[in-house]
This record gives sequence, structure tokens and C-alpha cells, in this order.
Amino acid sequence: MGRNPQSFPFPGTIGISVAMSYPVLYILRHGQTEWNAEHRVQGSLDSPLTEEGRAQAATQRRILESLDLKGFGALCSPQGRAFHTASIALEKLVPRIDTDARLREIGVGDWEGLRRSDIMPGVQADESEENALSLYEKAPHGEGFAALRLRCQSFLDDLRGPSIVVTHGITSRMLRLILLDMDTCEIGMLPGGQGVVFHIENGQQTKLAIGA
Repeated sequence: MGRNPQSFPFPGTIGISVAMSYPVLYILRHGQTEWNAEHRVQGSLDSPLTEEGRAQAATQRRILESLDLKGFGALCSPQGRAFHTASIALEKLVPRIDTDARLREIGVGDWEGLRRSDIMPGVQADESEENALSLYEKAPHGEGFAALRLRCQSFLDDLRGPSIVVTHGITSRMLRLILLDMDTCEIGMLPGGQGVVFHIENGQQTKLAIGA
């Protein structure tokens, strides 16, 4: 077993000045939760990691411990599922884990806690499907992608050094969208995934995974 890096080129111009303005980042999504397994929308609500979710966090640890993390800080969403993942994936790899509310998951208003199939008939999968992604933009009283992008931009602008970031499915995509200098409408082009790590450096994204 070993790391299986995959690079993802994207259309459009990634200016050098934009790419060089951010430090090196490793971005993780939390492991599977009970509501993920039930295809429920979580948003600002929370549910515990499943056994599979804890195993995914352990896989992320295996990826990270093979890297040179000297000088890296660790920043995490304050939501329980993300912090539990960070505690598994980063234990003894970094001196401390700081939380930042700007890394929380996108708010989905009236739809939080509901099954995706009840909101959008025929949608059973998680947000990895592009038609499911639109759910997060359309949620009544939800945060919306424009507001999410603003807080993700604020977070990135405040970074002062290389960092490991533990966050959520939609927030991870938005962070990477900004780092890759892509438009918000292109969010569906970005890969997701639990139990993997995204490496972003100089406007280039590499997905690190444990492969056969």
C-alpha cells in the first residue's frame, strides 16, 4: 500500500501572482458521519463519526505521517465531526490544533437534518454529485455560495504559513476553488472524498490517497 497522488488540471488561467500569494496547504474533509451514511444534510448541525469515518481519519493520518510537516500549523472547523477527525489524523503530528469558525460547513437553513431524497427526489448520493451540489445553493434561509466564498477568502487571506486544514465537503471545495483561481460556478468540477488529502501548492492541486 502507498500514496497514490493524482494531479488535476483545470481550465482557465491561474495567475502566478494569485497562486504564489497562498502558503502550501493540505486540506482534509472529515470522515463519514452517521448522517452522511443516512444521506442527510448536516450544515451547521452535527452527528458522530461512524466506524468507517474513524477509519478514514486514520487513513488520512497514514498519508500525512509520510510527509514533511515541519513548520506546518493545523486549523480546524469547530464542528464536532471535523475536530474528531483532526484529533485522529493529526495526533502527535503537529504541536496544536486551532479552530477557526470560518472553516465550518455551509449553512443550509431549513434543510438541515433532512434527507437529500426528501428535498430533491431521486438524489440519494452525497454532495459528490453535481446535481446534489445545487442543493446547497438553493436551501431556504441557507448561506449560499457567495457568502461561503467570502468567508473562505477571509480565512485564506489571514494565513501566514503552511497549514493543514480540516474542514467539510462544501467548504473544502470552496477553499480549493479560490486557491485554484476558479469561478464559483465551477465548484462541481472539483473532486471530493473522505479519507483523502488534497495538496495545494502554487495553484496546483494533487489528491493524495492510499492506493493498492
